[in-house]
Amino acid sequence: MVFNHTDFYDTHLVSSALKTNEYSSINNCSNAVSKFIFLGFPYTWEIQILLFSVFSGTYILTLTGNLCIICAVRWDHQLQTPMYILLANFSFLEICFITSTVPNMLANLLSETSTISFYGCFLQFYFFFSMGTTETFFLSAMAFDRYLAICRPLHYPTVMTVQRCIRIGAGCWVCGFLYFLLPIYLISQLLFCCSKKIDHFLCDPGPLMKLSCVPAPATETICAVYNSVLIFSTFLFITSSYTLVIRAVLRVPSAEGRHKAFSTCGSHLAVVSLFYGSIMVVYVSPTAGNPAGMQKYVTLFYSVLTPLFNPLIYSLRNKEMKAALRKLFRIVRFSQRHGRNT
Repeated sequence: MVFNHTDFYDTHLVSSALKTNEYSSINNCSNAVSKFIFLGFPYTWEIQILLFSVFSGTYILTLTGNLCIICAVRWDHQLQTPMYILLANFSFLEICFITSTVPNMLANLLSETSTISFYGCFLQFYFFFSMGTTETFFLSAMAFDRYLAICRPLHYPTVMTVQRCIRIGAGCWVCGFLYFLLPIYLISQLLFCCSKKIDHFLCDPGPLMKLSCVPAPATETICAVYNSVLIFSTFLFITSSYTLVIRAVLRVPSAEGRHKAFSTCGSHLAVVSLFYGSIMVVYVSPTAGNPAGMQKYVTLFYSVLTPLFNPLIYSLRNKEMKAALRKLFRIVRFSQRHGRNT
């Protein structure tokens, strides 16, 4: 068999044409992706209605519980201390966090086609991740506040003033909304396949990167590094702070003092355990080894249920907060009676 230069040249042209056509098709497909389709929870209509009722009730209870904490801190002057100012900020953050996903999820449960626009998807992605990042910073700030209050009680009033607490809170918000800009930008530049189906109920990095037509190991690595640095650095800071707090509490001679300190720190540790325990499962390596179904339900736990648990944990385990909430409810009842009489 004779293979001359002309045959080689023709073969090379055909191969180049096929590659050009393939990449042209990918580019055309990527340009055509103007929306994504959420697969969400593929159950029967009756179960979808049940889920809608459960998530609607959860959303309303979450808003109510966190708003009660914000109002209690605002109206009770005894709670206008750094610890409760941070807690009020945290409650407002939880309201924003759950609002970034649940209303859209509720609408999709009742619609036949659960779609979201390309820009709407990445807008949701940005706010959801920014507020999740802000939550890790606020949990760290609250742990630092408890460390100062219990381990450095004499320095606490001068170190953690209300003005400094407000600056720390503002720093948490700003850093949280700046941290994930690069990974979100890199994922938005991927070439997405024509299927457009996201096996999730929100725009999450793992399912989005699985839609890419071309492997993007650099983007996956950058996302994994960003997630790992954020999660493990803040988690180590929080656990170190509470380890020092527990050591200090164990040296307190008064049983009542120990109980009060453990009550406050116990509520913080419960919230930290719920939040970090779930996000570590999903986001340390968003595309490796985690089935889509597990990612979906773990995300559902920390994005919908954890914001509901937080006001319950903080109000049930804190005497000052319970007293402030009782005072708030008395004010509301008095206002209602006064309104009826007039």
